[in-house]
Amino acid sequence: MTATAVFTARALLLDMDGTLVNSDAVVERVWRRWADRHGLDGDEVMKVVHGRQGHASMALLLPNRPKEQNLAENARMLAEETSDMDGVVPIPGAPEFLAGLRGLPHALVTSADVDLSTARMAAAGLPLPDARITAESVGASKPDPEGFLKGAAELGVAPADCVVFEDSGAGIAAGRAAGMRVIGVGPRAGFHRPDAVVRDLTGVRVQAAGDGTIRLHVG
Repeated sequence: MTATAVFTARALLLDMDGTLVNSDAVVERVWRRWADRHGLDGDEVMKVVHGRQGHASMALLLPNRPKEQNLAENARMLAEETSDMDGVVPIPGAPEFLAGLRGLPHALVTSADVDLSTARMAAAGLPLPDARITAESVGASKPDPEGFLKGAAELGVAPADCVVFEDSGAGIAAGRAAGMRVIGVGPRAGFHRPDAVVRDLTGVRVQAAGDGTIRLHVG
């Protein structure tokens, strides 16, 4: 964005991978190995996997495979990802952004499970928000809005009063389906027409307003 936009919210819902944490190196390694094992084109696989739970990506890529098989392989891949933190770093501006949210209503809403999200946030040197919606919390993966709706409910805030931070097409679609405004972060986000886009979190300034709302200066 060339101009600064101002958003007002009562709570923020934050994706992790690609939004707070750059884990692309691990995701590439793990999913390209998976693509090779299944005789699939790695580039095509990478177009699908960002933002979704692993079993949901598998269901799209191997539509005739039983769900139980996808769930079992997803569990193995989560363990593989959790043991590989090489190259996991914070998105620029993430430490300062999260520091600015101390005492303000916000939640992590991620397709990672508890172990993976805890490990990646720690590897990136980022504090975990008190409120967290992980893979174990939902019955449906992004782009289903369930995770964001649960995040809003946990914070006691109406969906329309939440702003979502997301990097992926699946995540942006989930935020919109939840009736929330979405700020896209990073190069993938702009293709999916969020309400605003920033290169990274250095492009966001958080201000606590006197009426209990959060003012976001974006751009």
